[in-house]
Amino acid sequence: MRAKDKRTGEVPIITAKQAVSLIRDGDCVYVGGSAGVAIPELIIDALRDVHSEQASPNNLMLVGTVAIGDWATTGFNKLAAPGLVRRVVASGLNNCPALGRRALANEIEAYTLPQGVLAQLARENAAGRPGVITKVGLRTFADPRIGGCRQSERSKEDMVSVVDIEGEEYLLYKTFPIQVAILRGSIADEKGNISLEDEAYVGESMSIAAAARRSGGIVIVQVKRVAASNTLNQREVRIPGVLVDYLVVDPDQRQTYATEYSPAYAGKMRVPDGKIASLPFDLRKVIARRAALELAPGATVNIGYGVSNGIAVVAAEEGIYRSVTLTAEQGVIGGIPAPGQDAGAGTNYDMIAPQPDQFDFYDGGGLDIAFLSSAEVDRHGNVNVSRFGDKIIGPGGFINISQGARKVVFSGTLTARGLKAYPDGGSLVIADEGTVKKWVRDVYQITFSGAFAKERQQEVVFITERAVFKLTQNGLMLTEIAPGVSLEKHVLANIEFQVAISPDLKLMDARIFKDEPMHLAAGFHSAADLPMERLT
Repeated sequence: MRAKDKRTGEVPIITAKQAVSLIRDGDCVYVGGSAGVAIPELIIDALRDVHSEQASPNNLMLVGTVAIGDWATTGFNKLAAPGLVRRVVASGLNNCPALGRRALANEIEAYTLPQGVLAQLARENAAGRPGVITKVGLRTFADPRIGGCRQSERSKEDMVSVVDIEGEEYLLYKTFPIQVAILRGSIADEKGNISLEDEAYVGESMSIAAAARRSGGIVIVQVKRVAASNTLNQREVRIPGVLVDYLVVDPDQRQTYATEYSPAYAGKMRVPDGKIASLPFDLRKVIARRAALELAPGATVNIGYGVSNGIAVVAAEEGIYRSVTLTAEQGVIGGIPAPGQDAGAGTNYDMIAPQPDQFDFYDGGGLDIAFLSSAEVDRHGNVNVSRFGDKIIGPGGFINISQGARKVVFSGTLTARGLKAYPDGGSLVIADEGTVKKWVRDVYQITFSGAFAKERQQEVVFITERAVFKLTQNGLMLTEIAPGVSLEKHVLANIEFQVAISPDLKLMDARIFKDEPMHLAAGFHSAADLPMERLT
């Protein structure tokens, strides 16, 4: 394989297997993309195959800002063979459960850092700075006094430390050298300039490439096609050719795992409102509808993954999504963040921001409301979404988002596993109770600190299919209950600790439980209801 031609500046085009041959045992390999969006899958396939054939490369440090995979077989799931990976560093392992199982069995080192921190680390790494200094993660499992982001016992290295700056505590997340960066774009020209014009995601691609270059590493970019030099639209180039060492061409690469190509995801068209798919009328929609009642005109909002993702669809159904600015942590600003295996993409957006910039905005208090899911809630108001049962999930963007927003709304069913409940003409029917209680005395892993939220006077609301709670200075308080539900049998009996009951306990809005429009646009809250003070 020839190196870049110094006379012409042309970048060599190589096969995916040739690209993998450049990886040495023990290298830190940083793979770009998010979940199933902008993933260099052809090179991941080659890495799996070459290791299987040659038992090399071995003992890699595998890094991805966002969990990479389709929750089953793609992405990092392909790299779980024994000996291939020594350490995985990502914001989540939920999309790649095959690697998560290896971490759970203590067969590899595993660290799950907050997604925003990892995105910002790439930028700090590129600039030669020692790390990210932030309050993000204080009092959570990311805090080294609680867990230091570790998800397996063999994870001994300290990737985060506590530092004091003028009497205030911060966390320092440390940068690390990158030997190989594997990224993806849409079109490359012969000089290696990379356009992301067909991608649904910008990420921190240039920062990763620059960080690898600073470490003396190499940058490999998978693209769909190659154009002649100096023919790309300069404004669509996101990775400059000066940072690219090799190109791999995959004419069959998909825009996302779920979608071959959507011009709406690429920002090349807007979809009529009537073409936006609606949600089936089930518990997920019930919860999303109640959460949508927390919206107010002019609010800048984050829509998280899981049940909360349905809020964007409800807002579209009700004709109010244009009255708020919905965002997703991967960079979507405005429009409607995509659900499911297209998560990270968006439709009818105003902008796709680089991921580090999006998290700068979040960390600085730019969000009025964050809608996030909850797996466990405890008596202190702590929330766990990162590790429970036999699964290592990781925090994703949850820690940045939940700490940075002025108001945070957590959504999820009150119980799990076997729960059968359905809305019925204005009330809720619980046919079979879930066998797993999600509201427990102490969460397994702290992904959100209730105590820290109270110190900062953050507004915190918990929404379930059958009840609504608020975090007060004295603990959790029940404020609403679903019509048709028994307070003792269906709510209090399924919580492992005592909650206060509001003297003004109300019924949840009956419209939530009817299979018809709620007409939210007609009675939307006044913009004056939205608190404008920033969190300290």
